[in-house]
Amino acid sequence: MKDGTLSAERKYPHITAAARKFANGLQDETLRTVFMRCSMNTLETTVRETESDVYLITGDIDAMWLRDSAAQVLQYLELSPSSPDTRALIRGVVHRQCYYITCDPYANAFNFTFNGYGHTEDEGGGSPIVFERKFELDSLCYPIFLATRYYERTRDEGIFTDTFFAAARSILQVFETEQRHENSPYVHYRPTEPPELSVPNRGKGGACGYTGMVWSGYRPSDDPCVYGYNIPGNMFVAVAMHKLAETAERCGKRETAARAKALEQSVREGIRAFGVTKHPMFGEIYAYETDGLGRYLCMDDANVPNLLGLPYIGWCDETDELYRNTRRFCLSLHNPYYYEGKRLSGMGSPHTPRRYVWPIALMMQGITSTDADEIRGIAKTLVNTTAGTGYMHESIDADDDAQYTRSWFAWANSLFAYFVLTKADILRKIDTNK
Repeated sequence: MKDGTLSAERKYPHITAAARKFANGLQDETLRTVFMRCSMNTLETTVRETESDVYLITGDIDAMWLRDSAAQVLQYLELSPSSPDTRALIRGVVHRQCYYITCDPYANAFNFTFNGYGHTEDEGGGSPIVFERKFELDSLCYPIFLATRYYERTRDEGIFTDTFFAAARSILQVFETEQRHENSPYVHYRPTEPPELSVPNRGKGGACGYTGMVWSGYRPSDDPCVYGYNIPGNMFVAVAMHKLAETAERCGKRETAARAKALEQSVREGIRAFGVTKHPMFGEIYAYETDGLGRYLCMDDANVPNLLGLPYIGWCDETDELYRNTRRFCLSLHNPYYYEGKRLSGMGSPHTPRRYVWPIALMMQGITSTDADEIRGIAKTLVNTTAGTGYMHESIDADDDAQYTRSWFAWANSLFAYFVLTKADILRKIDTNK
């Protein structure tokens, strides 16, 4: 199999050269091959450039998810942050993300044009440019996360356009509204699927108390929330609002900065008051969801943001005590979506079959680990469970890696490259055959 870099080399020569240079420094041939395939997969298969921006599909679905499209390009800021390739790519992605948000800030995935493709059977509004209108907190956080990370690495303020701030105002309006969901116009229901796959109460949501946090209809997995307040999603809101406030202050947008600061403070206070519960084995841990009325859901899901990945989104560092307690819970059989199998062990998701482990969850475990042996073990597992494809998948049977979902899932490929890049000091000399 070719390593998939020929057309990327023509269109993105600086990124490709940086990837090759990095890969040449990896001692293990298997790791080197898988890294090159995965790092180039987004550029080879998912990018559609226009005169003004970049449309980026998730892989085997011709739609642009706000979440996936951000995560798919973060690796290039690690590889080649100042190259013209990276600048053009990320500025193009962010511009299109922000345009989409101004079209409909409640939607999570969009079409290339106003072609009406997607879930037109859904109840709850939408437009021909919307592929899917599942309101997820992370969908509105990832574009801010990407844009501000880009600025931190390049100091290029050009990414903060009028469209960026128009999107920011739309984001703030939605988040402020959804702090009191009972006043929200948002409804989403899919009559072609079982009711448990849509927001409760035929798309309106169940009972929630006021917490200062932001209500969400769906999780980063695109599955409905059981309770209205998704804790890792709200943590991402707080981080994104902190970054937005800094950006708005620097760019002279004082009203936007003030609203972002107020929202961040409210969400952080809500998490402290309602987002922590006591587990009989692990002590105080973060809940995954709560309704603000005393009910908690203790679990974690492979999709990011999740509780396992809190250092990745910038909520805390890896040594934070509450995070460490929560991490131990997430990576135990007390988490109903943690599986141990003959071929691999890790977190899965109710979005996929039981006992299917997500490579993304393993990557996030490695990215947030401070244990070199754990990091090396995860890298070996990942490259040895691709079923001979050399690419990452959505989920894998814990007992048989030949059984997997989604052979073309660019987010997983990009995150693998990001994992290897950020843990290079540990992974350069590993032997994946041992």
